[in-house]
Amino acid sequence: AKAKAIRAIECEEEEETETAHVVPSQEISSVVRDLTDRLENMRTCYDLITKHGAALQRALNDLETNEEESLASRTKIVNERATLFRITSNAMINAGNDYLHTAEVQGHKWSKMLHHEREQRQRLEEIIEQMAKQQSQMEQAAVLVRQNKPVPSSSGAGTAGSLVTSDEEMEFFDAEEHGYSGSGRSPESPDRERGTFILKMNKRRSSSEDQVEGHLEGSSSESDEQKRTVQTVQQVCLVSAPRVASGGQGDDDDVDKALPAKQSTDSIYGRNWNPELIKKRRDRVPDKPNHPISLWGIMKNCIGKDLSKIPMPINFNEPLSMLQRLVEDYEYTEILDYAATCQDECEQLAYIAAFTVSAYATTTNRTGKPFNPLLGETYECDRMDDYGWRCLAEQVSHHPPVAALHCESKNWTCWQEFSMTSKFRGKYVQVNPLGGVYVQFPNSGRRYSWRKVTTTVNNIIVGKLWVDQHGEMEILGSQAAQGHKCILNFIPYSYFSRDVQRSVKGVVMNKDNEVKWVVRGTWDMKIEIAPVLSTSGSASSPTYTTGEFKLAWRRRPAPPDSDKFYNFTILACQLNEEEEGVAPTDSRLRPDQRLMEQGDWDESNKEKLRLEEKQRTERRRRENEAEEAAAEGRPYPAYEPMWFKREKEEGSEE
Repeated sequence: AKAKAIRAIECEEEEETETAHVVPSQEISSVVRDLTDRLENMRTCYDLITKHGAALQRALNDLETNEEESLASRTKIVNERATLFRITSNAMINAGNDYLHTAEVQGHKWSKMLHHEREQRQRLEEIIEQMAKQQSQMEQAAVLVRQNKPVPSSSGAGTAGSLVTSDEEMEFFDAEEHGYSGSGRSPESPDRERGTFILKMNKRRSSSEDQVEGHLEGSSSESDEQKRTVQTVQQVCLVSAPRVASGGQGDDDDVDKALPAKQSTDSIYGRNWNPELIKKRRDRVPDKPNHPISLWGIMKNCIGKDLSKIPMPINFNEPLSMLQRLVEDYEYTEILDYAATCQDECEQLAYIAAFTVSAYATTTNRTGKPFNPLLGETYECDRMDDYGWRCLAEQVSHHPPVAALHCESKNWTCWQEFSMTSKFRGKYVQVNPLGGVYVQFPNSGRRYSWRKVTTTVNNIIVGKLWVDQHGEMEILGSQAAQGHKCILNFIPYSYFSRDVQRSVKGVVMNKDNEVKWVVRGTWDMKIEIAPVLSTSGSASSPTYTTGEFKLAWRRRPAPPDSDKFYNFTILACQLNEEEEGVAPTDSRLRPDQRLMEQGDWDESNKEKLRLEEKQRTERRRRENEAEEAAAEGRPYPAYEPMWFKREKEEGSEE
């Protein structure tokens, strides 16, 4: 498995290196335009040669037949015609040379691009052939299992047991989660009890000051800026302080007792429980119909491409817009409400870290793709009656697709710009979010910002889709919280790891880069935080003694039978509920999305194609108008969003 993983990484790096040298589509378009212009010049020269050649021929005929005029005047006319013919002939030769030179220079790049595409298609065919053989073997094995016959071993596909069954027949259970508290641990695992892990401190210099960035082991691929960092590795040991004796033995009992008064187990399910004040909303959507479709039949031509530019049928969607999906980030804003009451910056930052993790809670079983918003599409959501916030989102750019969102509550304001790059790599899709997320606490003047981590959707071709979150998240304080930061590491899923899967580990540092709080948990279930009471040991191998861990966030249970309606949470079910008085550009009024929710998928696909073609037509119209304006030397106004404006973020280059 290790060797295969290394080979896969090397193949991906080689593929990315080759792709970097491939001619971009914009350059191809410019070259084609250049060649077209040069060819038009050659045609003009040809017309001139024909014209001046005919004039020269007429002058020579006149020289032979016209005897009345003097020989000098007739010779002068012939010389003028010959001179014009020579000039146009030379222009034709020069234009031909320019065309030939440009074609030869670009021909090498195009042949290299064609060779790369041919090799990529060949590798893809080999992968498909191998997977088809493995699938055939698994089907044969499944038949033998049904017939209670022994399954022969196969050298082609490695099996992890004596029997092979299909996903539909085998029932899977989650492994027992190891408790985080001291009770119930095995005495044979002192490292697990003491909470040992690796902490890497990345030192880098920004334009204004040195920044120290720490992250836990297991981070994903680093950005170019991170690759330039100087890294020192520290072996960190966490030791929990002795607990106050209590009757409860379970982890959950201990954790619930550590909850702050404002965040009791009742209040984490909502802000307002007065039935007279809460608006009545639905708690489910119509069941998802069964419309099987071959994903590979569509995705085979998408290898290496940006998925945001590929038209996809709604069979892979969920009846929500990307704008509505972003609003789901604020399902657990009671964490921000409590963070607003924290006096200590580091404790406040620890709760913000828990809030950032909570945004990924539903991605474990939500594999549907949201609808790409149309340019100018908006979504307004007012939940002041129960959640205590209201927000507005708008699609502010089409290519690249960019969404802007603003959410405000009584004690905090949050906003973000969301864009992403996505690549299909054959067996998985990797989504890299772009743009920052900000939260402001007006009472204290503190502000924090962060960027989302990488999302990978696995088993695109064969098997059950599953999602993993991995990478490093750095939450930076600014204004009144300047200098404080939190480093969170989302550990990549590993079949061979003995640690709890989907785990998140992190630390909160003050202005002096001293670790003050520890964050740990899983991004699909819960996050716990604990203060650091003391630090001992050497600088390269410190030991942090922490207080009791308290629950900062726990995922709410899913609605009954949610697997029948896209694995939606109750909030997700309510986001697309029809509502009067919304803007005509609101996502709730989008017809293809509404038809999908109602189960009319055929009509929804037709409507989706109509809307996308309408948007492409509008984009081409604006591009043509922009070209005409440029040719005439006059400015052409860029697209302006309705509710947002583009500004430079204070204190940054964003």
